[in-house]
Formats: sequence, C-alpha cells, structure tokens
Amino acid sequence: MTDTPQILCIGSVLWDVIGRSDAAMRQGSDMPGRITRLPGGVALNIAMALRRFGLSPSLLSAVGRDADGEALIAACNARGLGTDLIYRSDDLPTDQYMAVEGSNGLIAAIADAHSLEAAGDKILRPLEAASEPYTGAIALDGNLTIDLLSQMAQSPLLAQADLRVAPASPGKALRLSPFVQTGRGTLYVNLEEASLLCQMQFDSSQDAAKTLLERGAARAVVTDGGNPATVATPDDIVSQTPPPVSVTRVTGAGDTFMAAHIAAELRGLCAGDALDEALSAAALYVSGETTI
Repeated sequence: MTDTPQILCIGSVLWDVIGRSDAAMRQGSDMPGRITRLPGGVALNIAMALRRFGLSPSLLSAVGRDADGEALIAACNARGLGTDLIYRSDDLPTDQYMAVEGSNGLIAAIADAHSLEAAGDKILRPLEAASEPYTGAIALDGNLTIDLLSQMAQSPLLAQADLRVAPASPGKALRLSPFVQTGRGTLYVNLEEASLLCQMQFDSSQDAAKTLLERGAARAVVTDGGNPATVATPDDIVSQTPPPVSVTRVTGAGDTFMAAHIAAELRGLCAGDALDEALSAAALYVSGETTI
C-alpha cells in the first residue's frame, strides 16, 4: 500500500437481499412486503457508515469478476469507498446475503460468504506487501475462516494496528476466540454473541463485558438491543441505555453502531461520549431515519 488508508475494512463485501414486511412474522409466515437488493456485507456496511461519519475507508475483501461483482465495485466507488485493494477473482462468484424481517425483528437470514472464505489470505496481500506493519485503524468482521482469523490475531503485521473486530452474526461468534486468547483488539458483540463466545448465559451487557475481559479480551463492547450497552477495559467500565425508538429494521444496526463508535473514538471522544454517540446513531438507523 503506497498510501495509508484512514481505516481498513476487512471482511464481507456482497449484495444484501432483504425482504421486509410490516406484519409480525414467524417460521412459515407468507406475508406481503418489499424486497430490496443493496450493497452490503459487514465490512461494506461499516465502511459506508464510516464514510457517512466523515472517514475515508478502504476495503479488503474478495469480489468476483462476474456481472454482480462489477456492479458491486461500481456501487462502492460511487459511495466514495476505496476498492483498489479488493481481491478480484476470475473463478469465484460474488457473495450475497439474504434476510427476512417482520415488524417483530429478524425472522431468518443466510449469509453466503463462501467466496470470501475460499479466497483466504489472498485478501491480505496488500498488508503483506507493505514495508512496515500497519499502524492505522482496522474494522474486521468474522466472515473470514477461523484459520485466517487466528492467523490475523497473531500476525506481526497487525500488532500495531487499532484493531476492531465483530463476529458478523451469532453463528460466527466463536470465530472471535483467537482475539480473546491473544488479548488483541476491541471486540464488538451483542449479548447473544458474548454468551456463545464465553459458553455461558448473561443477564446484562456489563456481566458479559466483564467476563470477556476475564477470559483475556483486551477490550469489549457489548450491546443488548434496547437494554444498556457496555464498553469495558481493565481500567474502566461504562454502561448506557439506548434512546427509545420504534424499530422499523434491524439488519445493519450493529454495523452502524460499530462504525459510529469507531468514528467517535478516532475523533478523540471519551468512552462515555463515544458510546452515547454510537447508541444514538444506531437508534436513528433502526427507526428508519437514516441509512448506512
């Protein structure tokens, strides 16, 4: 990398296919609604939100050279995101994510990130080609394989980076274990993901954050929907309750929270102010008043 990006976003860059209904839904429901296709993926969602918060992110991911991939790269460029570092594959199709949401929240979702997993450490070639370890901020999502995440948790290339890590979904929470074991990076998890990562149930974000620190995590940020969220380090624990809002969507809320929190801290805000700003940004997003 000849020019150091303001922040690297590493992980899934794909198409989101989201079906939303205004009705409450359950397994087997068949309801009228709207289906949309938008650029998405955890890394891309975070990058788009970071751009909205005034930062200039670049993406490290895998995107196919198929028609979907060309359209996705064009969409990223149109949003002011750096795409020059993305690994472009001639053989792998562009990944996608599909979700169904009702008025009562997320009903089901499937993330097809197989191409990103198959690309493996090819997506890290820009970091490996650099003459010195990367010292900037990194937002990393858990759509990478456990082997690659473990490699990154121990890599000297990232030893000096301001590393921020999210699991991408509860089903991939255990992939963050290497970062707990090595005590590297800030972990962004919700209460369910923290429970899976620690293999125990928690009643509050504060309990979850404390346990993550006890297990070895350097820093933990734990959310719990409309209940208090917590930012914890060995020296300080801050908890705040999100503002009450009417929820119109949930997919992307965690990405918005994480991006807002990173942006606030990079501006130098203290722990309490940064958490407050992130919770407010996420509340506006789930209420439908802002987009990623």
